[in-house]
Amino acid sequence: MNLIGTKWKPLVLFHLLDGSLRSGILQKHVPGISNKMFTQTVRDLEKDGLISREVYPVVPPKVEYSLTKRGQSLEGILRSLDQWGVSDCQDS
Repeated sequence: MNLIGTKWKPLVLFHLLDGSLRSGILQKHVPGISNKMFTQTVRDLEKDGLISREVYPVVPPKVEYSLTKRGQSLEGILRSLDQWGVSDCQDS
């Protein structure tokens, strides 16, 4: 729970389940997250070995995030949380 137990980490991880995303696109998939919080979240996830960050030497700089094998191992948990959230909303 320490690795994914914040408001934003599961959302970032969930959006990377289908493949790598550029930094700006990933941030747009997480509405309401500030630039500062996005940066802190991806840094924490990278430090914990759940995502990898690849910087391409182009102008303007291109940064892509993807799940590591350890991050991919959370797929079942993340999809279950998503399904639980969807069913919970339908029951209300």
